[in-house]
Amino acid sequence: MYKLILGLAGVCLLVALALMVSGNLPMAGPFLIAFFLSVAIGFRGYPNLKGFSYTVVIFAAVTTALYYPQYFVSAGDFKFSTLITPLIQLIMFGMGTSMSFDDFVGVIRMPKGVLIGVVSHFIIMPSIGYFLASISGLPPEIAAGIILIGCSPNGMASNVISYLAKANLALSITITAVSTMMAPFITPVLMKLLAGAFVEIDTVDMMIDIAKMVIIPIGAGLLFNKFLSGRAAWLDNLMPFVSMFGIAFIIVIITAAGRDSLLTIGPLLLGLVLIHNLSGYFLGYWSGRLFGMNERDCRTMAIEVGMQNGGLASGIAKEMGKMATVGLAPAIFGPLMNITGSILASWWHSRMPKEEREAVQEMEYRRH
Repeated sequence: MYKLILGLAGVCLLVALALMVSGNLPMAGPFLIAFFLSVAIGFRGYPNLKGFSYTVVIFAAVTTALYYPQYFVSAGDFKFSTLITPLIQLIMFGMGTSMSFDDFVGVIRMPKGVLIGVVSHFIIMPSIGYFLASISGLPPEIAAGIILIGCSPNGMASNVISYLAKANLALSITITAVSTMMAPFITPVLMKLLAGAFVEIDTVDMMIDIAKMVIIPIGAGLLFNKFLSGRAAWLDNLMPFVSMFGIAFIIVIITAAGRDSLLTIGPLLLGLVLIHNLSGYFLGYWSGRLFGMNERDCRTMAIEVGMQNGGLASGIAKEMGKMATVGLAPAIFGPLMNITGSILASWWHSRMPKEEREAVQEMEYRRH
């Protein structure tokens, strides 16, 4: 059945391309949407591709928002943008329920790794973001979005990718927890320093906004996990799906709001965001090597530096009142990093870390 669905996806893509080439771009929309949805369903039948299904659904949602933006801006007098902050809070609550207070104790157990990871994250990504924004030639507010995604903390997706990449999962979780809780204080200061020339930044207001979106919901999630985890199994099972839906809906709202800008500068912005993401992986890995960390920890550094909390960055853009401009780079970064992160994880998953490989070889040598 899955092969048949993927075959249908191929037919939809061919029809869409034919319509686009013939100049009937508006008519190609439904076929492109059907293509992405079919691919997402088809991937579910293959273990190696199953992890990409959610990202492909995001592409279907973004395509829908680009072709039919009027349905995702407002319903009557109600503007969908007002849902962004509550959705971010819900996602952060879900993040809190998957964490525990032991994650912060990890700072004591692995102080060197956590310090290098957090400092590298908040130096490398903001610096690359500022450089790319400065040379981009994009309108100032859109360029500021590249800096914003660089100044944001790690996302929970980095923990999943670290697990798949055979990296140090405990270290990954602790770095994510620490950087997220530090975000209300560090992100506004970095934005003021680096993005102040692009867009007006009110540091205190941004601190308050991020605290509302991060500290309170994550704190509530931590308490829920400590006292109620397992007692409400339906909620434990539901939260990951709620988080995925929330992120998808936020991206759709921002895409619809910034449609005109995206159609103009989309390819350039996509290229810059990709460079930002890949540079984070590369420099993060070598920051670990620079301080003599082992292979598993270096993989963790790469993933923790390169992957950002795009949802939180989108929420900050909305609170700034610049969702359709500053929010564009975060909206692109989220789905893109899931693709690149999954590819990186697959590549590393099939390669045993150097230290473990040498240990296995040593054991085999002694055995013979």
